[in-house]
Amino acid sequence: MSKEVKKEEAIAEGHFRISNLWKEEDWLAIWIGFIVIAIGSISVLTGAFDFSALKFSTWGNGKSLLEQFTPSFGAKLLLTAFVLGTLFTIGNALRGKKVKEYLPAFAGIFALAVLVRLISAEYTLNRYLEWAFFALAIGLLIANIVGVPNWLKPAVQTEFYIKAGLVIMGFSVLFSNIVNFGLYGLGIAWLVTPIVIIFMWFLGTRVFKIDNKPFVITLAAATSVCGTSAAIATGAASRAKKSDLSVTVSISIIFTVLMMVFEPVLIRVSGIGELMGGALIGGTVDSTGAVAVAGTALGETAQTAAVLVKSIQNILIGFIAFAVAVFFTTHEKNTDGTKQKVTIAEVWYRLPKFILGFFAASLIASFVVVPLAGKDAVSGINTVLDQYKNWAFVLAFTSIGLDTNFREIKEQMVGGKAMALYIIGQTFNIVLTFAVVYLLLSGKFFPLPTLN
Repeated sequence: MSKEVKKEEAIAEGHFRISNLWKEEDWLAIWIGFIVIAIGSISVLTGAFDFSALKFSTWGNGKSLLEQFTPSFGAKLLLTAFVLGTLFTIGNALRGKKVKEYLPAFAGIFALAVLVRLISAEYTLNRYLEWAFFALAIGLLIANIVGVPNWLKPAVQTEFYIKAGLVIMGFSVLFSNIVNFGLYGLGIAWLVTPIVIIFMWFLGTRVFKIDNKPFVITLAAATSVCGTSAAIATGAASRAKKSDLSVTVSISIIFTVLMMVFEPVLIRVSGIGELMGGALIGGTVDSTGAVAVAGTALGETAQTAAVLVKSIQNILIGFIAFAVAVFFTTHEKNTDGTKQKVTIAEVWYRLPKFILGFFAASLIASFVVVPLAGKDAVSGINTVLDQYKNWAFVLAFTSIGLDTNFREIKEQMVGGKAMALYIIGQTFNIVLTFAVVYLLLSGKFFPLPTLN
């Protein structure tokens, strides 16, 4: 047996190590989410203590900012910082990161998050822009004007924060919604996604004549599925170069910001409604966290529809990565002329585990807590959990801004083909998704689902 085969087998075996449950980011995000859910549930169901995270009240328009700073404000601020700081620090320690480097970095990121929420609570700003805009803006200003200090970089962990936040959010999505929306979500997510990937593949390789095929398929997956996560999985499956992944993620981040801010506005102006608008956002905005935020901007129904579509779409990541690995093994050679080995285990390996946590939280809420305590109790628990989810998302979007350097992106966009491929592909994605959303959710062809 050759050394290459042995090495590949060792890697495959590593996918099933029990230690992954407390060392890998996805699993740790699940445990963090479940710990917050458990403590929040106990606090509400027993009434023994208050686990509520800090929430800024709207200030301005006659209400002084200083009215925010009460003893209760200070206590909740400390509680929020302690809970999130402790959980994410333990998570990083289990991942092999240095606690002495992460702790001060987290304190810095959390301080920026407090500033973000304080600014976004101002009366006029709060009426027109979501807190995610200010999180991104502050991060971008620091990254592109003064630069991110080295001591702050260990806490710039976009995916970790988003994944934990989404697991917490899963508790608010009752399984009845998934059942009611399941076939609609499958139609929107699973029908459109493969068509967009195939379209961008032929556009990139046949029309634009891009020789770097791993880059084309990586960009196509990021556009059609969920941005960074899909890019990482597909890039690994196709053996894309690090620079390919960097360009893909950079393009995805730029348009995620633009679409997250402007798509809800355009949907609201068009008057297509929350249900269709949320489904359209879920099927077209790249980042899972951005989908949740953009959906929230339209309303509760839109947020639920958006997250359900994106969650169903995210399940495709593992299968798409597996298909890409098979395709590149049988049809395309790696840059070094070798071929890669593909096993069924890749499907499980590529599957984003935090999505399992999202659905597990939903199942627990739907089939354990609701029958035992009732929907009102679940609603009370979600009132507590909602703020922890929001804080995780603020940390994530501040991290996105801090991790985005426009100068570096400009250097990587040589020739403009990558940007053109994304823009055309995303436009096709939006048009096709809207057509399917209209077919399924306009009420003219099929009965509308009920989202509680």
